[in-house]
Amino acid sequence: MSRRRLALIVFVVVEATGAAMLSASLVGAVYQEWRDATLIAVAASVTVIVGELGRRFLRGQGELSTREAFAAVGISWLAMTAIGTLPFLVTGALSNLTDAFFEASAGFSTTASSIIDPSDLDHAVLWWRSLTQWIGAAGIIFLSVAALPVFGIGRAHQFGRERGGQPPDPIKHRTRHLSERLAVLYLGFTALEALLLVFSDMDAFEAITHSFATMSTGGFGTRAESLAAFNPYAQWVAVAFMLIAGVSFALHLRELRKPTAYIRSAELRLYGLIVGGAALLLVWGRWSSGVGEALREGVFNAVSIVTTTGFTNSDIGAWAPGLQIVLVVLMFTGGMAGSATGSINTYRLSVLANSSRTGLRRLIHPLGVFRSRMGGAPVDDAVVHSVQAFFLFYMLAFVVGTLLLGVIQSGLGAGETFLTAVSGAASALGNIGPGLAAVGPSETYAAVPAAGKWVLSSLMIVGRLGIFPVILLFTRELWRR
Repeated sequence: MSRRRLALIVFVVVEATGAAMLSASLVGAVYQEWRDATLIAVAASVTVIVGELGRRFLRGQGELSTREAFAAVGISWLAMTAIGTLPFLVTGALSNLTDAFFEASAGFSTTASSIIDPSDLDHAVLWWRSLTQWIGAAGIIFLSVAALPVFGIGRAHQFGRERGGQPPDPIKHRTRHLSERLAVLYLGFTALEALLLVFSDMDAFEAITHSFATMSTGGFGTRAESLAAFNPYAQWVAVAFMLIAGVSFALHLRELRKPTAYIRSAELRLYGLIVGGAALLLVWGRWSSGVGEALREGVFNAVSIVTTTGFTNSDIGAWAPGLQIVLVVLMFTGGMAGSATGSINTYRLSVLANSSRTGLRRLIHPLGVFRSRMGGAPVDDAVVHSVQAFFLFYMLAFVVGTLLLGVIQSGLGAGETFLTAVSGAASALGNIGPGLAAVGPSETYAAVPAAGKWVLSSLMIVGRLGIFPVILLFTRELWRR
């Protein structure tokens, strides 16, 4: 383990985060919010200088090893989140580190959890909130599709082979070319959505920031009512692009080369089946509210939860208990591997289901030879074991998070404590945002005690990075020379 190479990566991330922060200062200047623009510019400039000095001092340290790539992902994300607190603190939008770290964690992890009423914020801070989500999703897409597969990490966690069956590319020099194509695709989808949203009742600023939040499956908005504050056209546009963001970006790229890639993708069919089934359940449950409203609310919230975006267009906390159970279950699904979504993802769910079926067949036929399959193609045993390990740690994190939140929130009523703890942990770990009861969509997380905010921040980061990069930071083997 070369700590100098690792430090170099962290300083590069710090400098890039500071450079992105300058855009928030520019937005503040455009809207003549001179105080916020100046304070954010100072914070961004100091961050860029620190990052540049560190990068120049440590340059030329060679290529990262696999272990260093693991460590770089976890530490860089923590550094990026810490730097992301500065615009909230220097402008006074948030008054303490706990709240600022929670908001920044929600941003870069693309979780729609917030302790702020966005209608109270200036344009510069609103821009930064949405931009953190857009950057966070871009980083995850880049890591999962282009960068970490080069190191052969796909066997150990979500990055690499767990991308819908696409094998890692062993040619390192192609990483930059692939990254450029991903950037163009991601920017293109974002720009197209912003253009379509301009024709709704959003202004240009709201159209852009909501496009950031949609394509990142982040869910931060500019109003406390989320997308319920806008007309049905805006909501249906968001549905379309949430679905797009939930599809593997590797598959999007393959579709550009082979127009039949979507049709042949078994994981895309499973993704569509999950979204369609969830939408039917919610529409049926909301049928008494009228056909048009039931369709809009059911489809919108099914897509929002499955894709872990967290937008809402109604108060789901007031829905029938049976529908709330459905929503909590959907928090454990997610979109396709290699997409912007969080949670478990459809590829892992398919591998788990097929490996369970294979295990049952082996019990019935002890001498038989069986292989787990995905879309007819065999899945390596190493990938199956990786997925099983991920699921075990994911559920362990959910249980521990639920227990901790239950103890911290024990001052609430019994039923409210249970719903708050379960839905809050599932929502944070799955990078969704709104939960139920005290953390429902009509509420914020401001009332959660400080200890609970740190628990939720940890769950958001762990869930976004796919469990293993964070866990491995605390293992002795990773840091051995």
